[in-house]
Amino acid sequence: MSKKSTDRNFDSIAAKFQQNIYQTSKGRLRQLVLQRDLSELPDLATSTRVLDIGAGQGQLALWLAAQGHQVHLTDVSGEMLQMAQLASVEAGVTERVSFANQALQDIEDGQYPVVLCHAVLEWLADPVAAIAKLWSLTAPGGCLSLMFYNVDAKRFSNIVYGNFNYVLRDLAYKKKVSLSPQNPLDPQLVMQWCMAQGFALISKTGVRCFHDYLRDRSEQESEFDKLLEVELRYNRTEPYASLGRYQHLLLRRPQV
Repeated sequence: MSKKSTDRNFDSIAAKFQQNIYQTSKGRLRQLVLQRDLSELPDLATSTRVLDIGAGQGQLALWLAAQGHQVHLTDVSGEMLQMAQLASVEAGVTERVSFANQALQDIEDGQYPVVLCHAVLEWLADPVAAIAKLWSLTAPGGCLSLMFYNVDAKRFSNIVYGNFNYVLRDLAYKKKVSLSPQNPLDPQLVMQWCMAQGFALISKTGVRCFHDYLRDRSEQESEFDKLLEVELRYNRTEPYASLGRYQHLLLRRPQV
């Protein structure tokens, strides 16, 4: 299947994405939470092959490459991949990375022991079909790291902010917001899709369980270290884990 016309492509706004997401406290926090989760994964204890789907500007992929893994980065945005390629040169890991300007649906490079798919599912027209594709790309016995935008957290945060009419419109936008995911997902549904496909859950982590709800937004930067400590301590514990703006699932494809 080819890329759907309604799937989101970040060409033309890659620099804006870098400034508004990756270079902010929310981007740094997300990166550090994912690094903690992946560093505890036995699959990454020794050098292995990793597929990073929707790798964007490559922050996490280059971190893995620096640890000795062979990482294949794909993204539907050529501009994002160009930024990742430049960053790989600066990081000195060019021999351990490869790149392909592809949508998830068009990847045909076989199976990988570890597959990353972060902040992609919520931009796709058919997330259920995407889960099936991710299954096919994950080697038997391998691991899928899946992170997606949580509709429950989006609803909760807008209630906290006092955006009652927006919530009562069922989060329907009056106008498109370019960096806001077009299809925030119900975590229970995503879990059902993954289990129905055959994946087994290894762990669940909330990403930005507290950051987005601070009454004093300036503390996102001024108290970042303490905020990170709190996030890492409680973001696998309910009810906090389910309040994460993103949900990070580590999933296992059974060996047989």
